[in-house]
Amino acid sequence: MSDTAILLNTAIAVIAIVFLIVRLRMNPVVALVLGACYLGLATGLGVDKTVKTISKGFGDVMADIGLLIAFGVLIGALLRELGAIERLVDTLLRAAGPKRIPHAMALTIATFLQSIYLDVLLVITGPLAKGIASKLGRYGTARMATALAIGLECGIVFTVPGAGALALAALLDVPLGTYLLYGLIVVIPTVTIAITLMNFALTRGWWNPALDEEDVPGPAPSAPAGGGTADDAYPAGQPAGGTMTAVEVKARTQPQPQPQPQPGLLLLFSPLLVSLLLIATGALAEVARWHNPLVQLLSSPVVALLLGLVATCLVARRHLGQPRVDAALSKGMRDSGQILLLNGVGGCLAAMIAACGLGHILGDYFKANTWAPLLMVWLVAAVLHVAVGSVTISAITAAGLLAPVAPTLGLDPVLIALAAGAGSLFFVHLTSNTFWLLQSLMGQTTRGTLKTCSVGVSVASVVAMGPILALSAIL
Repeated sequence: MSDTAILLNTAIAVIAIVFLIVRLRMNPVVALVLGACYLGLATGLGVDKTVKTISKGFGDVMADIGLLIAFGVLIGALLRELGAIERLVDTLLRAAGPKRIPHAMALTIATFLQSIYLDVLLVITGPLAKGIASKLGRYGTARMATALAIGLECGIVFTVPGAGALALAALLDVPLGTYLLYGLIVVIPTVTIAITLMNFALTRGWWNPALDEEDVPGPAPSAPAGGGTADDAYPAGQPAGGTMTAVEVKARTQPQPQPQPQPGLLLLFSPLLVSLLLIATGALAEVARWHNPLVQLLSSPVVALLLGLVATCLVARRHLGQPRVDAALSKGMRDSGQILLLNGVGGCLAAMIAACGLGHILGDYFKANTWAPLLMVWLVAAVLHVAVGSVTISAITAAGLLAPVAPTLGLDPVLIALAAGAGSLFFVHLTSNTFWLLQSLMGQTTRGTLKTCSVGVSVASVVAMGPILALSAIL
């Protein structure tokens, strides 16, 4: 088949995937598999080879990241049950103070908390951020909503074990330790600079609380006669309608059980932190060409996260009891299902694109050893995200399109993965679940959410290319 026909059929497959997801509201897993099937049949692979390629693509990705996603989500489920996220945010507020809390919270979310499923993490941190916003003055909602949006979305694609980061690393054959190190080099300045730029704009006339925030004041409690507070209207412990019953009197006179001491915050997060340090150690050992069997074993991402999960289970069992641990793990297993499927079908599309020979065709359109290929990678992912509206789906699709091209570019695959991740952040908009969760949880109007989420994450998408292009001059 001619190169033109392959390019045309690939374009049709991608457009069809976007149409099925956006217009027909089809599940992305089904749409991606259908697109892969069309591409295989349309380019002449035949039924047998098309089916085998789809199965192999799914299996290869699951072999690379299936256990990593499962372990990461389970660790996150246990941390949620332990209340670790709420305590961490409270600690950050005390340590950083109101002025620096947006940066501190966003960086923490983007780096250390990516084992938590995105929607769960947003539902946990959203109300906390809303409470903090009330202490930051006129622009508190704008600052905290921007910090949440940028921290959450950047963490997905730049930080291991974020779902997008794992998929990008697997599809482009990037060692997870390498992706972890270079992802941190990109995500920290990106989050810091993007939030600073957005805060500058929002606090200098761009944010209008009257139009950008929902006005939902709660009813003020009525004061009793005599000038006291509402709680002073009745004697302590006595209900408004009369005297206490004998049962209530007995309950109040009996000694109350003392609350159990909470585990230290460092103890709760230490298993996850140790796991990430082990993975990073393996990457550094590989760079230094230091080969030690024990280090290779412990720094293997699967083993490192498994050890982190076992240690987190032990901590949770001690402080929560086995029934609550079992319930948290069951919920984590349910949450991980759709992440595993979505990443797996991304591998189906990537395998199909490689099988039809698109990599060799696209490679001729990219010039190696220049900055232009990385900008083209960013553009492909950005266009896909604007069309599809999902950071993870656009990152996976872009990586699938570009994985066959990577060997012809003369660039380190980690740069291509990071550029695809950066592009997939561009313009989070109304088709994103994150957009609407941020609007409701932070009390914003749609106009306000377009500023804090859509524009804020787009700024981060563009800013991220600075560190990535700088790395391309070194690698």
